Amino acid sequence: MTNKANGHAVQTRELQPKRSRPQMPASYGIPQDEEGMLPWSQVHTRMAEARNYWIATTRPDGRPHVVPVWGVWVDDVFYHGGGPDTRKARNLQHNPHVSVHLEDGNEVVIIEGTVTMLTPENADADLLRRIDDAYEAKYNMRHGTPVWALQPRLALAWTEYPTTVTRWTFD
Repeated sequence: MTNKANGHAVQTRELQPKRSRPQMPASYGIPQDEEGMLPWSQVHTRMAEARNYWIATTRPDGRPHVVPVWGVWVDDVFYHGGGPDTRKARNLQHNPHVSVHLEDGNEVVIIEGTVTMLTPENADADLLRRIDDAYEAKYNMRHGTPVWALQPRLALAWTEYPTTVTRWTFD
C-alpha cells in the first residue's frame, strides 16, 4: 500500500531491497562474495527494537546537525517526531535528505533517504493511528502529528566488521 503525503509516496509495506556489498577500497577488507551478508530481517528487527536513534540533517548553510530522537519502525519506514520550530524540523523542511543510525557502533544499522512530513491533512488516518499505537507500545505515549516518515533509499549494516558488511538499495 502507498500513502501519498506532500506529493511523495510513502511505502506502507515490507520492502524487498536489493542486497549487495558496498564499494569500498580493498584495504577495508570487505569480502567480495555473498557469504556472511546479512538478511534484511536483521535491519528490520534492529530498527523495530531500538529505543534511541541518531538522525543527521543539513542546515540551510550546509553545516551538519545531528540529534538523538525517539522513533518507530512501521512497515519498513522509520517515523519520528519533531515540532516545526526545532532545528531538525527546520532543516528537514529545507532539505529532506537524512541519515539515521542506531547508537550501537558494533552491530551497526545506517539508513539513508528522504523524509516526508505527515499530518492529518495529508496522511491516511489508519497509518497515523498505527504510528501512534507503535509509539504507545514502545514509549508509553502517543506521538500525534506532525511526524516525519523516512523512506529508505540505502541501508548499511554489520554485526562483525568487515565480514558481514551488507548494503541494501531500493528502487
